[in-house]
Amino acid sequence: MSFDRSVKIAPSILSADFANFGAECRAIEAQGADWVHVDVMDGHFVPNITFGPATCAAIRPHIKGVMDVHLMIAPVDPYLEAFAAAGADVISVHVEAGPHIHRSLQAIRALGKKAGLAINPGTGIEAVGYLLDMVDLVCVMTVNPGFGGQKFIQSQVEKVRSLRAMIGDRPIHIEIDGGVTVDTAPLVVAAGADVLVAGSAVFKGGSVENPAPYGANIAAIRAAARL
Repeated sequence: MSFDRSVKIAPSILSADFANFGAECRAIEAQGADWVHVDVMDGHFVPNITFGPATCAAIRPHIKGVMDVHLMIAPVDPYLEAFAAAGADVISVHVEAGPHIHRSLQAIRALGKKAGLAINPGTGIEAVGYLLDMVDLVCVMTVNPGFGGQKFIQSQVEKVRSLRAMIGDRPIHIEIDGGVTVDTAPLVVAAGADVLVAGSAVFKGGSVENPAPYGANIAAIRAAARL
């Protein structure tokens, strides 16, 4: 995983066909996805339950590129090793998920993985400042975590802009998760984001049997982000 600031589209498999995960991962990559984003939810830190390390391990052979695992779980530390063993390339943990986020980030890097720090819409970037030398990615939640298909929270654009200034020339990705569409993608990219997680905006209209809409949707988001 070499670092560059080109815009990357990371479809969230939360919007995929759960009965067809392997084929869905192959389809979105074939249609132009840069990363595959896996939203892990525990029904405790967020009000939904999705999947765990076993699912990540099952889909890993179907993903040629980056598997980007976003842990919306608390506590998080006891599960880091399992997600690393399942093949995650990037593991992101929430600053709000526990009292010792620095330790969590250290543990991720010690496992040989890229460390991501996720922040909820109500969390300010002052929470990030002393952690920047520990992270490879900051994930700005532009919806409240827990469910797909939510409306983009406009106030987060200014947060991205401030975060980009804080990061400076450090090799840290800014990822946007929530409500990414052709309308919101250009706003966050102009503010400094370079990884766009999109669920329904990528998967709408397509299927494993008819994956062409995935490619059209990815291309549309990418084109909008260049404006």
